Amino acid sequence: MPSLHHSSPSIKTLSDTQMTMVITHHLPIFSTCFVLSLLSTALSTHLYSGNFFILGKILVIFSVPTAKTIGISLNIEGAISVEDTQGISNDWFPEILRVEAVARLTELGKVSDADGYLERTYLSPASIRAGSLIRGWMEEAGLRTWVDQMGNIHGRVEGMNASSKALLIGSHLDTVIDAGMFDGALGIISALSAMKVLNVNGQLGKLKRPVELIAFSDEEGVRFQSTFLGSAALAGVLPVSALQIQDKSGVTLQNLLKENYIEISEESFFQLKYNPESVWGYIEVHIEQGPVLESVGLPLGVVKGIAGQTRLKVTVRGSQGHAGTVPMSMRQDPMAAAAELIVLLESLCKHPDDFLSYDGHCKGVTAESLVGSLVCTVGEISCWPSASNVIPGEASTQISCDSMDNMGREAVIYELSNRMHQICDRRSVSCIIERKHDANAVACDTGLSSQLKSAAYTAMTRMAGEVSDDVPVLMSGAGHDAMAMSHLTKVGMLFVRCRGGISHSPAEHVSDDDVWAAGLAILSFLETQL
Repeated sequence: MPSLHHSSPSIKTLSDTQMTMVITHHLPIFSTCFVLSLLSTALSTHLYSGNFFILGKILVIFSVPTAKTIGISLNIEGAISVEDTQGISNDWFPEILRVEAVARLTELGKVSDADGYLERTYLSPASIRAGSLIRGWMEEAGLRTWVDQMGNIHGRVEGMNASSKALLIGSHLDTVIDAGMFDGALGIISALSAMKVLNVNGQLGKLKRPVELIAFSDEEGVRFQSTFLGSAALAGVLPVSALQIQDKSGVTLQNLLKENYIEISEESFFQLKYNPESVWGYIEVHIEQGPVLESVGLPLGVVKGIAGQTRLKVTVRGSQGHAGTVPMSMRQDPMAAAAELIVLLESLCKHPDDFLSYDGHCKGVTAESLVGSLVCTVGEISCWPSASNVIPGEASTQISCDSMDNMGREAVIYELSNRMHQICDRRSVSCIIERKHDANAVACDTGLSSQLKSAAYTAMTRMAGEVSDDVPVLMSGAGHDAMAMSHLTKVGMLFVRCRGGISHSPAEHVSDDDVWAAGLAILSFLETQL
């Protein structure tokens, strides 16, 4: 029998019910059986929802596979009925919304395709493993699950009226390279935990409309340089030509799906789109990825709008040569031209009012409106053949340009393109500028935002008693699946505080209490749907 020493269960007494809670998520199966045998003098034994034992006044929680195995080995009969759970105290909430949620986020954070850092791109082996975990947790929470032809994981409950328009809740399970563990995953786990609480309390089936949780397969766009593949397909804004886009290894999206046993044709691709008449709205929880909530000392904020995005790939081609023999005055160096581009982009985006008079394309008022929201980034640069003793023959960069002002963002792209071609002409190199992704700025629905704001306030008062501060209203400079879903239905977003405003980094961090706040907010929102 494995030793209990290194994985002994944690025990907590619930004051309202005087029930001892033994959490055995990490116990080996035989160790768990041993623990239960020590408790076998309890008055009665029941199994609830695949992961709870009630042993008199002792509540034992463990994973579904462990529950099933123990249930068989101890010949446990009968599940606790939904009615039997009604008297259980709200003190359960932190165990599901905080302790279990954090444990699941930590577990997902270890599911990576790389050793030493988190990397989980679209339909990678780690992505498939993460999807399987999430699907299992959905089923444990009482949801009907399936995987669609873009690899999105769905969990749905029909509620009291299956024909009503559905509330969709979602976020993404993919990550950037060298990622933090909360981006995307927090939105999935907080909603899943809230739905689990409703299930435990016997309220999940009493929702007045269907509620569907979606773990989107691709939001970051790392693999195919095309963001929102998962959500855009459901919203009907992903073109069928996307099936033929290629990753860096030359694998098409369609072939990648086939490699993962997902057959998709043009006809079935169009069937992915949801009928707008069947959807009531979409909400998403996400880490802020900025410092505002931390600066005001509050865990939650409501998003009023999401900045528009444009992603460009700039390829510069010159004359490859020997680094030691070609005179500086005779070089056609694409890397030097790319370097000029980077400096130009930074200057243009820091001071758009100094640049956007070129060719009369941008009015001064538009330049002024850009100052507060425009951000531009060169996040990737590469060259060929990438050797210290070779003048490159080709250099390429990936550029992101974000702003709430759609016209202003277009003016920046126009200005950048013109000036880049001037740089290349002066250096006798060629330049190709490709638009890889475009998404207009999105305004969140005022009604949904008001409901989310109220839910966030309720969550904070549940945790801390009376709260004097109002829930902040923020703009999102980053893109989210809500942008794609806005083409399908009204959208709302809730931001969660992250330490230092850091994201897309291993240093990304959300406190356990703020994870709890996020889950409580979604629970409060769902309670309005009862």
